[in-house]
Amino acid sequence: MKKIILNADDFGRHELINKAVEIAATEGALRSATLMPAGAAFDDAIEIAKKIPALGVGIHLTLVDDVPISPPETIPTLIKGNGKFYPNYMTFLKAYFTGKISLSDIRCELSAQFEKMERTGLTFTHIDSHQHLHHAPGILEIALNLAEKAGIKKMRISHTKLFSGNVKNLFQIIGRGGLFTLSSYAKLKGKKKGFRYPDHFAGIVAGEAVTETFLLNETENLEEGVTEVMMHPAMDNAKIGNLTGWLHDYEAEFKAATSKKVMSVLKEKNIETTNYNAI
Repeated sequence: MKKIILNADDFGRHELINKAVEIAATEGALRSATLMPAGAAFDDAIEIAKKIPALGVGIHLTLVDDVPISPPETIPTLIKGNGKFYPNYMTFLKAYFTGKISLSDIRCELSAQFEKMERTGLTFTHIDSHQHLHHAPGILEIALNLAEKAGIKKMRISHTKLFSGNVKNLFQIIGRGGLFTLSSYAKLKGKKKGFRYPDHFAGIVAGEAVTETFLLNETENLEEGVTEVMMHPAMDNAKIGNLTGWLHDYEAEFKAATSKKVMSVLKEKNIETTNYNAI
């Protein structure tokens, strides 16, 4: 049977993201979201999650582009300035692979994130991470061990085709090549520890939005098993773009997740919309 997981990343980061998740989960095809531990709208996201039983919620482990749970002075190698993480995966991985970031600091911060999640009382479906950093050697092992201790045995593997979507430049090809390599490593390590993951990953990782057209094409060519589509829906491009510094069409993703046409095709083709509980 063919099943599809539309997962909204960054749940809890802003109320306009939360609102998009709530509407897409109740009126559209979204059945999964991953919660940012230090998100400014974390408490609002928890309230939404608790009133929508069909919404599976995972943990969006975060080491860049946000603030830590831990006091900054306790994790000095993770802090770039003003008490914040490194701004993005590129600056983080450059520091990480040149030995400037401590694994003990990573373990401390991720432990704090898991502890905060456990205090919510929610049962979490899986782990993934902001900008895919849980795939990196060293970080992956810490994340898997903490997830296992928390009773979580499912994870995202961001393993997609190198040239899927609209690849525009060499920078995107290099980025995809790196993620392809790291996700291959993560798949092997996760499998050895008994972690499960979707059969296929179809999120666009080069920056362009998951539009209605993309989802319609995906449903036409969906393979057997469970396919995850990574999404970033929100209600206001300008406000969310200003927050994230990412010029992205969040509104198009929200429209795709709530598209009547997409939902009609899913029903017509007998494709189940689900979350990580289906794995």
